[in-house]
Amino acid sequence: MKENLFNRKIYVLVLSGAGVMGYAQDSIKQNKIDEVVVTTGRTKPRTIITSAIPIDNISAVQLKSTGQVTFDKALTYAVPSFNSSQQTVSDATAHFDPADLRGLGPSRTLVLVNGKRKNQSALIYVNDTPGKGEVGTDLKSIPSAALQNVEVLRDGASAQYGSDAIAGVINIILKNSVGKSTVNVFSGITSKGDGFNIGADFNTGIKVAKTGSLNLTFGFSSQNKTNRAGSVTKDELFGVDNAWTQANPGLGMIIGQPETKVGNMFVNFELPTGETGKFYAFGGTTYRNGTSFALYRTPYWVTSDFGLLTPKGQPYNGFQPEFKTDVYDYNLTSGWKGMFGKWSFDGSATFGSNAVDYAVANTINTSLGANSPTYFKAGGHQFSNIIGNVDVSRDFGALVLGAGAEVRNENYQAKAGEEASYIGSGAESFPGLQPQNEVNKNRQNIGAYLNAEWDVTKNLLVGGTVRYENFSDFGNNVSWKGNARYKLLDDKLVFRGSVSTGFRAPSLHQIYYSNVQTKITGNTVANQGTFNNDSQIIRSDLGVPKLNAEKAFNITGGLAVKPFKNLTITADYYRIKIKDRVLFSGDIGYKTGAPGSPDLTNPVEVILNNNKITSLKFFTNAVNTVTEGVDFVANYYTSAIGKGKLGIIAAFNYNETKIVDNIAVPPILAQNGYSENFFDRKEQSRIISARPKTKTILSLSYDITKFNFNLNNTYFGSVTWQHATDPAKDQTFSGKVVTDIVLTYKITNDLKVSGVVNNLFNIYPDVIDSKGDVVTDLGGRFKYPWEVNQFGFNGTTFQLNVNYTF
Repeated sequence: MKENLFNRKIYVLVLSGAGVMGYAQDSIKQNKIDEVVVTTGRTKPRTIITSAIPIDNISAVQLKSTGQVTFDKALTYAVPSFNSSQQTVSDATAHFDPADLRGLGPSRTLVLVNGKRKNQSALIYVNDTPGKGEVGTDLKSIPSAALQNVEVLRDGASAQYGSDAIAGVINIILKNSVGKSTVNVFSGITSKGDGFNIGADFNTGIKVAKTGSLNLTFGFSSQNKTNRAGSVTKDELFGVDNAWTQANPGLGMIIGQPETKVGNMFVNFELPTGETGKFYAFGGTTYRNGTSFALYRTPYWVTSDFGLLTPKGQPYNGFQPEFKTDVYDYNLTSGWKGMFGKWSFDGSATFGSNAVDYAVANTINTSLGANSPTYFKAGGHQFSNIIGNVDVSRDFGALVLGAGAEVRNENYQAKAGEEASYIGSGAESFPGLQPQNEVNKNRQNIGAYLNAEWDVTKNLLVGGTVRYENFSDFGNNVSWKGNARYKLLDDKLVFRGSVSTGFRAPSLHQIYYSNVQTKITGNTVANQGTFNNDSQIIRSDLGVPKLNAEKAFNITGGLAVKPFKNLTITADYYRIKIKDRVLFSGDIGYKTGAPGSPDLTNPVEVILNNNKITSLKFFTNAVNTVTEGVDFVANYYTSAIGKGKLGIIAAFNYNETKIVDNIAVPPILAQNGYSENFFDRKEQSRIISARPKTKTILSLSYDITKFNFNLNNTYFGSVTWQHATDPAKDQTFSGKVVTDIVLTYKITNDLKVSGVVNNLFNIYPDVIDSKGDVVTDLGGRFKYPWEVNQFGFNGTTFQLNVNYTF
């Protein structure tokens, strides 16, 4: 009886930890509406249909059925409102791939592991990609083999979880099963014969003492590059049409997925301590080594390599700079949960860190001439946090009360590269970080919350949460949330809704990041300087205010219907208004023409001249947006089709973001004629049209005897690229359907073989129409869109998986 009492009450824990996760895991067979979920807002676990907020429960089986190799891509093909696509020719961004919910940018989705906050990545996205100017969580550091399931809370949750949860929460739940070991080996290649990948992972569960568990996951994978560059005979970017361009129609470019090697290890441990408590520890480490490629330096762009890169005796034909990254991600949580009298208690400590080191290879620093190295250590970034949590709750029958506190220390570091990487003109393609870019900054955060959830009647549930936060660098914030749910027809029809406020603290990266990058501006190659928000140039000389928190107001309303046992349908409307959104400005450059002759009455040109750059950028609170959308999910499962079992999942998301009110241009910039440059139409398109407004998923699965068949169709809606100044040069890339097939054959009860075809019909995005503007495709180098993105452009890929359980 004591054990049963403990089991009943421990699941009421305010913050879902490893023990609560295990409760949910036992029920997961498919993505069904009546499964217990725990990411419901720091209250006791409920089923999806009885939750007052919309939530998806995606099992590891469903993620695997997408046929995608990495976790972030699998989630893209399983959740309509989630987007992540491969980036290219974008320095370190090509090795992280910005991901977000509801098109609101990577910064506004909170990621948890077993209910505990996961650290953000070290990288801030500053290249021309979706999510530009944002900081996200490194989802590529999460191995699919370690996952039991993923819960996606599609509602604002700042009052429950603090900063970053404006768009929602992704809770990654690790495996904790025991008694089985699984080896999975996989390999694949594209239909064009490139992008070869191979890998293996191993998962095992070990019983500890009588009722404890230790689950371990190890993995390794290797991926080769792909290339889908354009093909032209004239380089429109430089206006060159000669023997070299005609002999090199791809202009020397490599545009596609990077070369990558990944190794990881994850652990999930539980050990009961008496009858009313348990110790837990979980986390993992991932190392990722990658090589991507920059713009090819043609022989008429960089006219000599001083014989450093050209084989002796051969003519000079330019060179392809390589951008290399070493990414290290660590995350470890340990804690104890149990009962103190009638109160549930969970106390934990978490350490998380993400670091990326940069190197540039197969390139030169022209300022050093024949003495230039061809490999440069270009510096790096690191972000880490230390978090302490204490949460308590008590079940008073129909009423559940909870409270908790969190203390967090964050640290952001930037380290300079070797001198040769930045001296003079710097290494071609990526001048290294300079000593003046180095930073080592900390901030502290203290948060506390109170919540209550009351089953007023059998059918009516109401709840509320209030949270107080204090950040050492910008001050206080109070957020709140109210929600309700009403059931009808014996739980077959449920109405639900919530209203909440939210906030997002500007990341340390956005406050302190600075750098100089090589960029294409107009039809010229230039050095662009990013100055941090704390610098005298930005704060004093240009009068840009100190970064402050974004504020949000969320409304969600919807229903869940279960007309009969095997069919469930949910539909939810949401509206999210964000005030003072942090943005990365557009290029602020010379008004008078050529650099070197600044207008001394223009403070911007004086700054450019003094710092030997052609344009500058910075972060500031300047935009208000409204996002509206609808989520629809239908699940149908039956065993009445022949001798097999049929499963159907239909899911749809419509999402539209608009910029409202006037963009807040700093007065000094406005007075000097930079209002249109400050955040131009092209930069605005990254917020309003870089992700599909509509996305639909139709997934069919059929099990019969030893065969399992999965057919997945994903419709990615159109995206629009906006020209910086001329609407006539905008381009909308039409919606496309991508079809994936996974066929699994069970050779024995323990041995399975799967064949996967991703993008069966070899679908590509629309080809870029430059409309006379050479920057849209960089003079023909890019065939497919790169500044806005739907699903990448690798085409068809084939993969074989062998899975053995013992």
